[in-house]
Amino acid sequence: MAHDKQVALVTGGNRGIGYELVKQLALKGFQIILTSRDPKRGHEAAQKLKEFNLDVSVVEMDVNNQESIHQAAMTINERYGRLDVLINNAGVYLEENKKLVALDPSILERTMATNFFGAYHVIRSFIPLMEKQGYGRIINISSEYGAMSDLSYPGVGAYKLSKFALNGLTQLVAAEISGDIKINAVDPGWVSSDMGGPSAPRTPRQAAELILLLATTGPEGPNGGFFRDGKQIPW
Repeated sequence: MAHDKQVALVTGGNRGIGYELVKQLALKGFQIILTSRDPKRGHEAAQKLKEFNLDVSVVEMDVNNQESIHQAAMTINERYGRLDVLINNAGVYLEENKKLVALDPSILERTMATNFFGAYHVIRSFIPLMEKQGYGRIINISSEYGAMSDLSYPGVGAYKLSKFALNGLTQLVAAEISGDIKINAVDPGWVSSDMGGPSAPRTPRQAAELILLLATTGPEGPNGGFFRDGKQIPW
Protein backbone atom coordinates (compact mmCIF):
# COMPACT_ATOMS: atom_id res chain seq x y z
CA MET A 1 0.00 0.00 0.00
CA ALA A 2 1.69 3.22 -1.13
CA HIS A 3 1.61 6.23 1.16
CA ASP A 4 2.24 9.80 0.07
CA LYS A 5 2.69 10.98 3.62
CA GLN A 6 6.14 10.88 5.14
CA VAL A 7 6.40 8.21 7.80
CA ALA A 8 8.16 8.82 11.14
CA LEU A 9 8.90 6.35 13.93
CA VAL A 10 9.63 7.33 17.54
CA THR A 11 10.88 4.69 20.00
CA GLY A 12 9.61 5.02 23.57
CA GLY A 13 6.95 7.38 22.26
CA ASN A 14 4.41 6.89 25.04
CA ARG A 15 5.72 9.56 27.45
CA GLY A 16 8.05 12.49 28.04
CA ILE A 17 10.03 13.84 25.09
CA GLY A 18 9.03 10.85 22.94
CA TYR A 19 5.33 11.63 23.34
CA GLU A 20 5.89 15.30 22.47
CA LEU A 21 7.91 14.32 19.39
CA VAL A 22 5.09 12.06 18.22
CA LYS A 23 2.56 14.84 18.73
CA GLN A 24 4.58 17.54 16.98
CA LEU A 25 5.54 15.35 14.02
CA ALA A 26 1.87 14.40 13.60
CA LEU A 27 0.89 18.09 13.69
CA LYS A 28 3.42 18.64 10.89
CA GLY A 29 1.56 16.09 8.76
CA PHE A 30 3.68 12.99 9.28
CA GLN A 31 2.16 9.54 9.51
CA ILE A 32 3.46 8.52 12.95
CA ILE A 33 4.41 5.16 14.35
CA LEU A 34 4.75 5.23 18.11
CA THR A 35 6.66 2.24 19.41
CA SER A 36 6.37 1.18 22.98
CA ARG A 37 7.64 -1.82 24.93
CA ASP A 38 4.31 -1.90 26.75
CA PRO A 39 1.48 -1.98 24.17
CA LYS A 40 -1.11 -0.86 26.75
CA ARG A 41 0.82 2.35 27.47
CA GLY A 42 1.44 2.85 23.78
CA HIS A 43 -2.26 2.60 22.96
CA GLU A 44 -3.19 4.94 25.82
CA ALA A 45 -0.77 7.55 24.47
CA ALA A 46 -2.05 7.10 20.91
CA GLN A 47 -5.66 7.43 22.10
CA LYS A 48 -4.86 10.82 23.67
CA LEU A 49 -3.32 11.97 20.38
CA LYS A 50 -6.26 10.73 18.33
CA GLU A 51 -8.44 13.18 20.27
CA PHE A 52 -6.45 15.90 18.44
CA ASN A 53 -7.28 14.14 15.13
CA LEU A 54 -3.64 13.08 14.73
CA ASP A 55 -2.56 10.17 12.54
CA VAL A 56 -0.78 7.91 15.03
CA SER A 57 -0.45 4.14 15.04
CA VAL A 58 1.21 1.91 17.62
CA VAL A 59 3.67 -0.88 16.99
CA GLU A 60 4.92 -2.94 19.90
CA MET A 61 8.72 -2.95 20.02
CA ASP A 62 11.14 -3.70 22.82
CA VAL A 63 14.52 -2.25 21.89
CA ASN A 64 16.18 -4.81 24.18
CA ASN A 65 14.85 -7.63 22.04
CA GLN A 66 16.28 -8.09 18.54
CA GLU A 67 13.42 -10.34 17.45
CA SER A 68 10.90 -7.69 18.54
CA ILE A 69 12.78 -5.04 16.50
CA HIS A 70 12.95 -7.33 13.47
CA GLN A 71 9.20 -8.02 13.68
CA ALA A 72 8.43 -4.30 13.96
CA ALA A 73 10.60 -3.55 10.90
CA MET A 74 8.75 -6.20 8.88
CA THR A 75 5.36 -4.85 9.99
CA ILE A 76 6.29 -1.30 9.02
CA ASN A 77 7.72 -2.41 5.68
CA GLU A 78 4.49 -4.27 4.90
CA ARG A 79 2.22 -1.49 6.13
CA TYR A 80 3.99 1.57 4.74
CA GLY A 81 6.86 0.38 2.55
CA ARG A 82 8.94 3.34 3.70
CA LEU A 83 10.45 5.15 6.67
CA ASP A 84 11.50 8.80 6.42
CA VAL A 85 12.31 9.73 10.01
CA LEU A 86 13.59 7.53 12.84
CA ILE A 87 14.02 8.94 16.35
CA ASN A 88 15.82 6.74 18.85
CA ASN A 89 14.34 8.10 22.03
CA ALA A 90 13.90 4.99 24.22
CA GLY A 91 16.41 5.12 27.05
CA VAL A 92 17.00 4.22 30.69
CA TYR A 93 18.73 5.87 33.61
CA LEU A 94 19.40 3.21 36.25
CA GLU A 95 22.22 4.91 38.06
CA GLU A 96 23.20 4.27 41.65
CA ASN A 97 25.48 6.82 43.24
CA LYS A 98 28.59 4.66 43.08
CA LYS A 99 31.90 4.59 41.27
CA LEU A 100 31.72 2.72 37.99
CA VAL A 101 33.99 -0.09 39.22
CA ALA A 102 31.93 -0.46 42.41
CA LEU A 103 28.61 -0.51 40.55
CA ASP A 104 26.70 -3.76 40.15
CA PRO A 105 27.84 -4.74 36.61
CA SER A 106 24.26 -5.61 35.65
CA ILE A 107 23.39 -1.90 35.86
CA LEU A 108 26.03 -1.07 33.25
CA GLU A 109 24.95 -4.03 31.12
CA ARG A 110 21.25 -3.08 31.24
CA THR A 111 22.02 0.57 30.52
CA MET A 112 24.17 -0.34 27.50
CA ALA A 113 21.56 -2.86 26.32
CA THR A 114 18.89 -0.17 25.98
CA ASN A 115 20.75 3.09 25.39
CA PHE A 116 23.41 1.76 23.03
CA PHE A 117 22.60 -1.69 21.64
CA GLY A 118 18.89 -0.84 21.46
CA ALA A 119 19.60 2.14 19.21
CA TYR A 120 22.15 0.13 17.22
CA HIS A 121 19.73 -2.72 16.46
CA VAL A 122 16.90 -0.31 15.61
CA ILE A 123 19.14 1.61 13.17
CA ARG A 124 20.45 -1.62 11.64
CA SER A 125 16.92 -2.94 11.15
CA PHE A 126 15.36 0.23 9.73
CA ILE A 127 18.11 1.69 7.57
CA PRO A 128 17.25 -0.66 4.65
CA LEU A 129 13.81 1.01 4.46
CA MET A 130 15.55 4.37 4.09
CA GLU A 131 18.11 3.06 1.60
CA LYS A 132 15.26 1.74 -0.54
CA GLN A 133 14.15 5.32 -1.24
CA GLY A 134 17.54 7.01 -0.81
CA TYR A 135 16.18 9.29 1.91
CA GLY A 136 16.08 9.30 5.70
CA ARG A 137 16.63 11.32 8.84
CA ILE A 138 17.83 9.51 11.98
CA ILE A 139 18.06 11.30 15.32
CA ASN A 140 19.62 9.72 18.38
CA ILE A 141 18.50 11.29 21.65
CA SER A 142 21.78 11.52 23.52
CA SER A 143 23.02 13.64 26.43
CA GLU A 144 25.80 16.05 27.25
CA TYR A 145 26.78 13.34 29.75
CA GLY A 146 28.08 11.45 26.72
CA ALA A 147 30.41 14.27 25.71
CA MET A 148 34.13 13.50 25.87
CA SER A 149 34.72 16.36 28.34
CA ASP A 150 32.20 14.88 30.78
CA LEU A 151 34.04 11.59 31.05
CA SER A 152 36.82 13.21 33.06
CA TYR A 153 34.38 13.86 35.94
CA PRO A 154 33.21 11.10 38.29
CA GLY A 155 29.65 9.88 38.64
CA VAL A 156 26.78 8.49 36.53
CA GLY A 157 29.32 6.24 34.83
CA ALA A 158 26.94 3.70 33.28
CA TYR A 159 24.71 6.38 31.75
CA LYS A 160 27.70 8.41 30.53
CA LEU A 161 29.31 5.40 28.86
CA SER A 162 26.06 4.44 27.15
CA LYS A 163 25.62 7.92 25.66
CA PHE A 164 29.33 8.16 24.77
CA ALA A 165 28.93 4.90 22.81
CA LEU A 166 25.71 6.20 21.19
CA ASN A 167 27.58 9.32 20.09
CA GLY A 168 30.32 7.15 18.58
CA LEU A 169 27.71 5.07 16.78
CA THR A 170 26.19 8.27 15.35
CA GLN A 171 29.54 9.33 13.87
CA LEU A 172 30.36 5.90 12.45
CA VAL A 173 26.98 5.42 10.80
CA ALA A 174 27.16 8.98 9.41
CA ALA A 175 30.49 8.13 7.77
CA GLU A 176 29.09 4.95 6.24
CA ILE A 177 25.66 5.88 4.90
CA SER A 178 25.07 7.17 1.38
CA GLY A 179 22.28 8.95 -0.43
CA ASP A 180 20.27 11.67 1.29
CA ILE A 181 20.29 9.88 4.63
CA LYS A 182 21.45 11.82 7.67
CA ILE A 183 22.07 10.81 11.26
CA ASN A 184 22.69 13.20 14.14
CA ALA A 185 22.72 13.11 17.94
CA VAL A 186 20.87 15.61 20.13
CA ASP A 187 21.18 16.55 23.77
CA PRO A 188 17.64 17.65 24.66
CA GLY A 189 18.81 19.42 27.83
CA TRP A 190 17.43 18.82 31.31
CA VAL A 191 13.76 18.10 30.69
CA SER A 192 10.91 17.74 33.15
CA SER A 193 9.88 14.11 32.55
CA ASP A 194 9.85 10.83 34.45
CA MET A 195 13.61 10.70 33.88
CA GLY A 196 14.45 14.37 34.45
CA GLY A 197 12.18 14.93 37.44
CA PRO A 198 9.80 17.82 38.13
CA SER A 199 12.37 20.57 38.83
CA ALA A 200 14.01 20.45 35.38
CA PRO A 201 13.90 23.84 33.62
CA ARG A 202 12.85 22.70 30.16
CA THR A 203 9.52 21.29 29.02
CA PRO A 204 9.32 18.27 26.72
CA ARG A 205 7.68 20.56 24.16
CA GLN A 206 10.68 22.93 24.06
CA ALA A 207 13.06 19.99 23.71
CA ALA A 208 10.95 18.44 20.94
CA GLU A 209 10.84 21.64 18.88
CA LEU A 210 14.64 21.79 18.70
CA ILE A 211 14.93 18.09 17.84
CA LEU A 212 12.42 18.42 15.01
CA LEU A 213 14.63 20.91 13.19
CA LEU A 214 16.90 17.94 12.40
CA ALA A 215 13.99 15.68 11.43
CA THR A 216 12.97 18.04 8.65
CA THR A 217 16.38 19.36 7.54
CA GLY A 218 17.04 19.52 3.79
CA PRO A 219 19.76 17.75 1.76
CA GLU A 220 22.25 20.47 2.72
CA GLY A 221 21.63 19.80 6.42
CA PRO A 222 24.13 18.33 8.89
CA ASN A 223 25.20 14.69 9.10
CA GLY A 224 27.16 13.19 11.97
CA GLY A 225 26.77 16.15 14.33
CA PHE A 226 25.95 16.60 18.02
CA PHE A 227 23.41 19.32 18.79
CA ARG A 228 21.99 21.21 21.72
CA ASP A 229 19.54 24.13 21.51
CA GLY A 230 19.71 23.97 17.71
CA LYS A 231 23.48 24.53 17.70
CA GLN A 232 26.28 22.08 17.04
CA ILE A 233 28.37 21.21 20.11
CA PRO A 234 31.68 19.31 20.45
CA TRP A 235 31.69 15.53 20.90
